Amino acid sequence: MSLIVCRDLVKTYHLGEMEVRALRGVSLTIEAGDCVAVMGASGSGKSTLMNILGCLDVPTSGTYALEGTDVSTLGGSRLAEIRNQKIGFVFQSFNLIPRTTARENVQLPLFYRGMPAGEQRVLAARALQRVGLADREHHHPSQLSGGQQQRVAIARALVTSPAIILADEPTGNLDSQASREIMDTLTQLNREGITIILVTHEADIARYAHRIIMMKDGVIQSDRPAGDMFGARPAPQEAGA
Repeated sequence: MSLIVCRDLVKTYHLGEMEVRALRGVSLTIEAGDCVAVMGASGSGKSTLMNILGCLDVPTSGTYALEGTDVSTLGGSRLAEIRNQKIGFVFQSFNLIPRTTARENVQLPLFYRGMPAGEQRVLAARALQRVGLADREHHHPSQLSGGQQQRVAIARALVTSPAIILADEPTGNLDSQASREIMDTLTQLNREGITIILVTHEADIARYAHRIIMMKDGVIQSDRPAGDMFGARPAPQEAGA
């Protein structure tokens, strides 16, 4: 059974009297353990597709099955449950709470699950260790570099043991060195079996994926192995600070 199966996804927004078709019949399949980059110009539909895959929105028509469950018609509370159980999010802006420590930021999804505080601390510490920040768990975001803040965000996405990590322009606010460290981290997690779906407009970031989905005007223009477009996947570098 494929992890994700989308068939004929259409998403239409109504802005006053204007009708905007952000998706125009998108079909795709993603297997567990894949690493997929979604690319396209602004207005291509890639962010709308990511919102539907992340159960942040539902299609106007078409179907989206996640691990065999059709989630395209579910209500808000059920979608929230699925997000918390199966999907981890990484955003361009990190979305960390400034006045809480790295570990407390990572604990947040577990807090919303109602998990006992002691278990939250243990799992958050393990997640920080997986992204190379075991020695930063008591630091606040202002005490961390941009790359370290994004690794905290990745640890927060990881802490619930999700089936999928959705990363929306995860290196957009980082310099080239920090960007590579983040992509090395995501690549290692992918090697450990986590499915990675990332939205990016940068070819240097898309090269880390197995597949490149190019979108234009709400449709998939191409779906090809990354190696066909960019050559070999970049080799991991030595761990940085």
